[in-house]
Amino acid sequence: MAMSPLTTILLLAAAVGATCATSATASAAPLHGIANDLLPEYGLPRGLIPETIASYTFDNDTGDFEIRLTSTCYIWFGSHLAYFEDAIRGRIAYGTITGLSGIQAQKFFVWVSITTIVAHPDQGTVEFRAGFISEALPESDFAEVPVCGAGARLRGAAGLARQLGLQLPAVAECCL
Repeated sequence: MAMSPLTTILLLAAAVGATCATSATASAAPLHGIANDLLPEYGLPRGLIPETIASYTFDNDTGDFEIRLTSTCYIWFGSHLAYFEDAIRGRIAYGTITGLSGIQAQKFFVWVSITTIVAHPDQGTVEFRAGFISEALPESDFAEVPVCGAGARLRGAAGLARQLGLQLPAVAECCL
C-alpha cells in the first residue's frame, strides 16, 4: 500500500520530533551537574543553584551567565527561605557573583533581592548581600544541590511558625 506524500511527511516529522524530544531529554538531564560543577571552579559551593536547570549560557570571557530553571522555585537553606525566579542572571568571578538578579530571600518577613554572593572559605561561610543588608551562612548549607519545592508548602501560617521557631504538628504543616 503506497502512502501519500502528506502521510510520509507527517510520519517523518513525527519521527524527527520524537528523536529531538529524546535527545533534548537526554541532554537536559546533566545540565544541573554541568552548571553546578562550574561553581567550585570559581570558589563557590555547588548548592547555590537548584537542580531544575532547563538551560544556561555562560560567557567565559566576561563571566556573564544566565540560568533558566524549569519553573520558579522555593528552597530552604537551613532556616532561610529563598525564592528563585525562572531566570537567574549575573556575573561570576573567582569567589563572587555580582549583578545578580532572579534570587530573593526572606528577611524579617520581607522579601529582598540578592544582588551579590561572596564566598569566604577561610571562615567557612557564604555571604549574601541585598543592598545594605548582608548575611553570612555556613558553607555547609550549600554542599548539596538543592531540590525545589520543599519550602513552597510552608508558606503562610506554617512558614511563619517555622520562622518564629514554633513547632507545628506534621498534619498542620501539610495543610497550611
